[in-house]
Amino acid sequence: MSQWVSTSLSSNGAETSLFLERSRWRSPRAFLKISALGVEEQRVKVRVNFVNLPYNVLGDRYRVEAHITTWSRDDVLRVPAAALFRRDKDWMTFTVEDNRAKLTRVAIDHNNGEFAEVTDGLVEGQRVILYPADTIADGVSC
Repeated sequence: MSQWVSTSLSSNGAETSLFLERSRWRSPRAFLKISALGVEEQRVKVRVNFVNLPYNVLGDRYRVEAHITTWSRDDVLRVPAAALFRRDKDWMTFTVEDNRAKLTRVAIDHNNGEFAEVTDGLVEGQRVILYPADTIADGVSC
């Protein structure tokens, strides 16, 4: 499965799109890395081949930032991950109905940490509360 990636070459700021071949190697499992800010991150090492990279373009001290799309689909109902939280084993969110918070169970499929695909529990155009505080509860005015 080939994937498009968007790259940025930091030495001259040139923006270009490159096409990647199927990854030729992927680590069998993720490993834990602590970022410079102290955030725990799950990482997976992947080696890929560029298909249309002109010869001798990249050299010493060039940096390539790749954003790899592992899944996509048109017409997906999505919600910001900041509106979601767990209650037992269920994903929940607070929707706003008649200026009141309503606790709503949702079913999620794909989640990239920024947005999550909602497969049940919400309809398009429904308002949700981002980063709900502990003071938000079912029926509270908002």
